[in-house]
Amino acid sequence: MPNTSVDIVKLSPIHQVAAQRPDSIAYKLSGVAVSYQQLSQQVIAIGEQLKQAGLTQGDRLACVANNSPELLTLYWACVDNALLFCPISPRFAQIQLLELIQAHQYRYCWLPNSTQTRLPKLESALLALGTDSTQLLALNFEQQSVQQAPEINPQQAVNAILTSGSTGLPKAAVHSLHNHIASAKGSKTLIDITEKDSWLLSLPLFHIGGLAILNRCALAGACVIFKDKSIPLAEQLTRDKISHLSLVSAQLQQLLTADHHCLSQVKAMLLGGGSISAVQLNQLNTLNINAFTSYGMTEMSSQITTGIARTDGSSGRVLPRRELKIVDGEIWLRGECLFLGYLSVDGLSKTLGSSLETKGWFRSTDLGHWDKNGNLCIDGRLDNMFVCGGENLQPEEVEAALKLHPLIDDAIVFAQADAKFGHLPAAIIKPANDSASQPSEAELTAFLADKIARFKRPRCYYPWPDVATVGIKVVRKQIIAAVKD
Repeated sequence: MPNTSVDIVKLSPIHQVAAQRPDSIAYKLSGVAVSYQQLSQQVIAIGEQLKQAGLTQGDRLACVANNSPELLTLYWACVDNALLFCPISPRFAQIQLLELIQAHQYRYCWLPNSTQTRLPKLESALLALGTDSTQLLALNFEQQSVQQAPEINPQQAVNAILTSGSTGLPKAAVHSLHNHIASAKGSKTLIDITEKDSWLLSLPLFHIGGLAILNRCALAGACVIFKDKSIPLAEQLTRDKISHLSLVSAQLQQLLTADHHCLSQVKAMLLGGGSISAVQLNQLNTLNINAFTSYGMTEMSSQITTGIARTDGSSGRVLPRRELKIVDGEIWLRGECLFLGYLSVDGLSKTLGSSLETKGWFRSTDLGHWDKNGNLCIDGRLDNMFVCGGENLQPEEVEAALKLHPLIDDAIVFAQADAKFGHLPAAIIKPANDSASQPSEAELTAFLADKIARFKRPRCYYPWPDVATVGIKVVRKQIIAAVKD
């Protein structure tokens, strides 16, 4: 779709704020504040070091790291120099990291001390790949530069974020700064953020939700707050006077079981990363917390729809600068937030593959419908549906019904082969509050009786397996495989 709303941007947002309000706080770590002027000078200095190391426009910089000021600085340095900031979770096994780095041809790599400690053999393994492979960078983040910030083209690619990758090798979705600006401006129309506010960086920067926080804060001149692992989150909310939160279900549950006074100064809470249980939403309503639910995806630069959190599971309405339509039950997307493409061997994929239809529409493979109030409701994914006795069964519908039970925190429904019906539904149950027990099969059968059709009710139930995940989302295929094994 032709771009009808191009923002004129000569400097990245952090340099603009540094010029206008140099003493405004850009970020805080463990209570220590860094101003936008300091951050601007650090970003320029790192950009100079990257150029001295041989990186030029379009080069790919893999950053195998957890959230840190260094990672934030590297992102904005990549924006300044039209480099591809490619963050990767350090929780990947070494063999997976090597596969990702080789497959996506990340020619430069930065490893903080924490990653080198966790994966002591990774550096030598990268060096052993050969002279034409990845070059490890040593950077000095203490340096500051007095040089002027460079002018930028907001349409150029600046990052590559790995998709969920439930099976096979994750794709790397590439965005421009313009994509991020459009996303942040659309979000601000519903969740306002000003220069006096602060947003907790509770999501990893290798996830689109984490990167979106950096861009929202920079555009507003607000403060990014890094999580302080030395104190409970509830205590940090009060100490740092955090006004905005992005949380997934597990993080929300931790706060709801803590001292509720820690949420008194929170202006907005954005809930995502999967379904939020009705029990949690009821607790938020009781506490009168201004909470929002959303539907988003990596390829659309984070949020697509957003609305006031409701117990019906709806995801709100479409934000500005995005378009959404439903074709035969499937969600199609386009707009200024739509990513540039996936990384390929020669650069960017020329098309978005079979997911790109005419006139710029991107087929999400998510299923949805509009409710009577005009809010989007997510029905599941095309690739999760299976046939049971000749009827289509969408696992997410059954999962949503199960999660209405007060003793269930999460549920995954999958198909088990059956000689008579072809497939029958089975469910994996995660008890609420980490309880060791779960409701009996008889209890759950009775609980579901008035909620879903009989053929959709699971025939057997499994306990939640102890599986370590790399990202912030539960990878359903990984959980199912652990149960089947």
